[in-house]
Amino acid sequence: MADKQAPSRKTKSKSSMDMATVLGLICGFGLMFSAILLGGAPSSFINIPSLLIVLGGTFGVTAVCFSPSELGRSFQVIRKTVFYSIRDPSDAATQVLQVAEIARRQGVLSLESTLLQIRNEPFLHKGMSMVSDGTSGEEVEAIMQRDLYATQLRHMKSASVLRKAADFAPSMGLIGTLIGLVQMLGRLDDPTTIGPSMALALLTTFYGAVLANMVFSPLAAKLERNSAEEALISQVYILGAASIARQENPRRLEMLLNSVLPPAKRVKYFD
Repeated sequence: MADKQAPSRKTKSKSSMDMATVLGLICGFGLMFSAILLGGAPSSFINIPSLLIVLGGTFGVTAVCFSPSELGRSFQVIRKTVFYSIRDPSDAATQVLQVAEIARRQGVLSLESTLLQIRNEPFLHKGMSMVSDGTSGEEVEAIMQRDLYATQLRHMKSASVLRKAADFAPSMGLIGTLIGLVQMLGRLDDPTTIGPSMALALLTTFYGAVLANMVFSPLAAKLERNSAEEALISQVYILGAASIARQENPRRLEMLLNSVLPPAKRVKYFD
């Protein structure tokens, strides 16, 4: 059985760099740069006009689809894709059960003494604050569900920004390719312009494909995965706060929590 003398034990939550994201980007770009170096003439893959067309064009067209405030919030959420708070659903469920058992033994008002110890989990802290203030279980659950919905909506908007950028980057590369071809065909009488025009034509497509498939799409997928994991933790906190507010038996709460947790993450607190 869990240590019931430590009801305020914190979940394993810490802000740290998501090494899977970092290592994946490093490996992907490292292998690509290695292939370029082994092929010789790496400077031929650097073209400032191509970069301006793809980067500037992708950012500008993406910005047209969203408001400035949405873009600003998205950048903050995207940053958390790399610096992500690692939490384990089993630890979150155990923490909720510990608080529920204290409330069962000492009464709901005793939760005021535990609020300071769970301040590292703002969502749980908010729920338990409402419970200690005497808010009904139905109202606690409704308020926390609305907060969870708003958070998920914000994450979905940020992921859609990345998805849009992934859609537009190859298109901007194609536009750059057409620009390069037009410049080349318009100056066939001057052989010295054929090389730079061809470089512009080919490298814009290259840059667009790299940004879309190695940066924007993977980050969007990771953001969606992190959002789903955070939603699971929040659902655990919602069930716990609502159950404590209704003064239900913690054993019933354990069954409720295990019904939403994946099989590998289910807890056996009272066994």
